[in-house]
Amino acid sequence: MDQPGRAALESAVVAGVQALSAESDQIGRAFAGTHGLSANDFRALVHVMVAENAGAPLTAGELRNRMGLSGAAITYLVERMIESGHLRRDSDPGDRRKVILRYADHGIEVGRAFFTPLAAHTHHVLADLPDEDLAAAHRVFAAVLTAMTSFRADLQR
Repeated sequence: MDQPGRAALESAVVAGVQALSAESDQIGRAFAGTHGLSANDFRALVHVMVAENAGAPLTAGELRNRMGLSGAAITYLVERMIESGHLRRDSDPGDRRKVILRYADHGIEVGRAFFTPLAAHTHHVLADLPDEDLAAAHRVFAAVLTAMTSFRADLQR
Protein backbone atom coordinates (compact mmCIF):
# COMPACT_ATOMS: atom_id res chain seq x y z
CA MET A 1 0.00 0.00 0.00
CA ASP A 2 1.25 3.49 -0.77
CA GLN A 3 2.57 5.49 2.17
CA PRO A 4 0.02 8.35 2.09
CA GLY A 5 -2.82 5.79 2.07
CA ARG A 6 -1.14 3.81 4.82
CA ALA A 7 -0.66 6.94 6.95
CA ALA A 8 -4.35 7.79 6.55
CA LEU A 9 -5.36 4.28 7.63
CA GLU A 10 -3.08 4.41 10.67
CA SER A 11 -4.47 7.84 11.58
CA ALA A 12 -8.01 6.47 11.28
CA VAL A 13 -7.12 3.59 13.62
CA VAL A 14 -5.63 6.01 16.16
CA ALA A 15 -8.68 8.29 15.92
CA GLY A 16 -10.93 5.28 16.42
CA VAL A 17 -9.00 4.17 19.50
CA GLN A 18 -9.19 7.71 20.92
CA ALA A 19 -12.94 7.89 20.30
CA LEU A 20 -13.40 4.43 21.85
CA SER A 21 -11.44 5.54 24.90
CA ALA A 22 -13.49 8.72 25.28
CA GLU A 23 -16.79 6.84 24.92
CA SER A 24 -15.61 4.19 27.35
CA ASP A 25 -14.80 6.92 29.85
CA GLN A 26 -18.33 8.32 29.54
CA ILE A 27 -19.88 4.88 30.05
CA GLY A 28 -17.59 4.31 33.04
CA ARG A 29 -18.70 7.61 34.56
CA ALA A 30 -22.33 6.57 34.12
CA PHE A 31 -21.68 3.22 35.81
CA ALA A 32 -19.80 4.90 38.67
CA GLY A 33 -22.56 7.47 39.15
CA THR A 34 -25.27 4.82 39.14
CA HIS A 35 -23.47 2.82 41.82
CA GLY A 36 -22.11 5.63 43.99
CA LEU A 37 -18.51 5.01 42.98
CA SER A 38 -15.72 7.50 42.40
CA ALA A 39 -13.73 7.62 39.18
CA ASN A 40 -10.84 5.90 41.00
CA ASP A 41 -13.20 3.18 42.26
CA PHE A 42 -14.28 2.47 38.69
CA ARG A 43 -10.68 2.54 37.43
CA ALA A 44 -9.76 0.03 40.14
CA LEU A 45 -12.61 -2.26 39.07
CA VAL A 46 -11.45 -2.09 35.46
CA HIS A 47 -7.86 -2.94 36.44
CA VAL A 48 -9.04 -5.89 38.54
CA MET A 49 -11.29 -7.11 35.70
CA VAL A 50 -8.61 -6.82 33.01
CA ALA A 51 -6.03 -8.60 35.17
CA GLU A 52 -8.49 -11.32 36.13
CA ASN A 53 -9.52 -11.83 32.48
CA ALA A 54 -5.82 -12.15 31.58
CA GLY A 55 -5.42 -14.86 34.24
CA ALA A 56 -3.14 -12.68 36.38
CA PRO A 57 -5.20 -11.34 39.31
CA LEU A 58 -3.78 -8.32 41.12
CA THR A 59 -2.61 -7.82 44.66
CA ALA A 60 -3.44 -4.50 46.33
CA GLY A 61 0.20 -3.48 45.81
CA GLU A 62 0.03 -4.20 42.09
CA LEU A 63 -3.23 -2.25 41.87
CA ARG A 64 -1.56 0.64 43.70
CA ASN A 65 1.26 0.66 41.15
CA ARG A 66 -1.14 0.57 38.20
CA MET A 67 -3.22 3.41 39.60
CA GLY A 68 -0.31 5.51 40.87
CA LEU A 69 -1.80 5.91 44.35
CA SER A 70 -0.16 5.94 47.75
CA GLY A 71 -0.29 2.89 49.99
CA ALA A 72 -2.78 4.61 52.29
CA ALA A 73 -5.01 5.66 49.39
CA ILE A 74 -5.12 2.18 47.86
CA THR A 75 -5.84 0.62 51.27
CA TYR A 76 -8.75 3.03 51.76
CA LEU A 77 -10.03 2.38 48.21
CA VAL A 78 -9.79 -1.42 48.52
CA GLU A 79 -11.46 -1.42 51.95
CA ARG A 80 -14.31 0.72 50.58
CA MET A 81 -14.73 -1.57 47.57
CA ILE A 82 -14.78 -4.65 49.78
CA GLU A 83 -17.27 -3.05 52.19
CA SER A 84 -19.54 -2.08 49.27
CA GLY A 85 -19.45 -5.65 47.97
CA HIS A 86 -17.65 -4.93 44.70
CA LEU A 87 -14.38 -6.68 45.54
CA ARG A 88 -13.16 -9.45 47.81
CA ARG A 89 -9.76 -10.69 48.93
CA ASP A 90 -8.69 -14.25 48.16
CA SER A 91 -5.55 -16.21 48.90
CA ASP A 92 -3.41 -16.67 45.82
CA PRO A 93 -3.67 -20.36 44.89
CA GLY A 94 -0.02 -20.33 43.78
CA ASP A 95 1.31 -18.63 46.92
CA ARG A 96 -0.93 -18.74 49.98
CA ARG A 97 1.02 -15.84 51.52
CA LYS A 98 -0.22 -13.49 48.78
CA VAL A 99 -3.68 -11.95 48.81
CA ILE A 100 -5.31 -11.17 45.46
CA LEU A 101 -8.28 -9.00 44.60
CA ARG A 102 -11.28 -10.46 42.82
CA TYR A 103 -14.78 -9.35 41.98
CA ALA A 104 -17.28 -10.15 44.72
CA ASP A 105 -20.68 -11.58 43.82
CA HIS A 106 -22.34 -8.17 44.20
CA GLY A 107 -19.74 -6.59 41.91
CA ILE A 108 -20.35 -9.26 39.28
CA GLU A 109 -24.12 -8.81 39.52
CA VAL A 110 -24.13 -5.02 39.17
CA GLY A 111 -21.55 -5.14 36.39
CA ARG A 112 -23.53 -7.75 34.50
CA ALA A 113 -26.80 -5.83 34.94
CA PHE A 114 -25.24 -2.59 33.71
CA PHE A 115 -23.07 -3.92 30.85
CA THR A 116 -25.27 -6.70 29.39
CA PRO A 117 -27.15 -4.17 27.23
CA LEU A 118 -23.79 -2.93 25.89
CA ALA A 119 -22.94 -6.52 24.95
CA ALA A 120 -26.25 -6.76 23.11
CA HIS A 121 -25.55 -3.51 21.23
CA THR A 122 -22.07 -4.76 20.36
CA HIS A 123 -23.39 -8.11 19.13
CA HIS A 124 -25.98 -6.31 17.00
CA VAL A 125 -23.49 -4.02 15.25
CA LEU A 126 -20.95 -6.82 14.69
CA ALA A 127 -23.47 -9.41 13.48
CA ASP A 128 -23.17 -8.54 9.77
CA LEU A 129 -19.38 -8.31 9.71
CA PRO A 130 -17.58 -11.35 8.32
CA ASP A 131 -15.38 -13.40 10.66
CA GLU A 132 -12.32 -12.30 8.66
CA ASP A 133 -13.03 -8.65 9.49
CA LEU A 134 -13.42 -9.47 13.18
CA ALA A 135 -10.16 -11.43 13.15
CA ALA A 136 -8.40 -8.49 11.46
CA ALA A 137 -9.88 -6.04 13.99
CA HIS A 138 -8.68 -8.26 16.82
CA ARG A 139 -5.16 -8.23 15.38
CA VAL A 140 -5.28 -4.43 15.07
CA PHE A 141 -6.46 -4.02 18.68
CA ALA A 142 -3.74 -6.40 19.86
CA ALA A 143 -1.10 -4.43 17.94
CA VAL A 144 -2.32 -1.08 19.30
CA LEU A 145 -2.36 -2.54 22.83
CA THR A 146 1.23 -3.72 22.34
CA ALA A 147 2.23 -0.22 21.23
CA MET A 148 0.49 1.39 24.22
CA THR A 149 2.03 -1.08 26.68
CA SER A 150 5.47 -0.45 25.21
CA PHE A 151 4.97 3.32 25.36
CA ARG A 152 3.86 3.09 29.03
CA ALA A 153 7.00 1.06 29.81
CA ASP A 154 9.11 3.77 28.15
CA LEU A 155 7.42 6.43 30.29
CA GLN A 156 8.30 4.54 33.45
CA ARG A 157 12.03 4.51 32.70
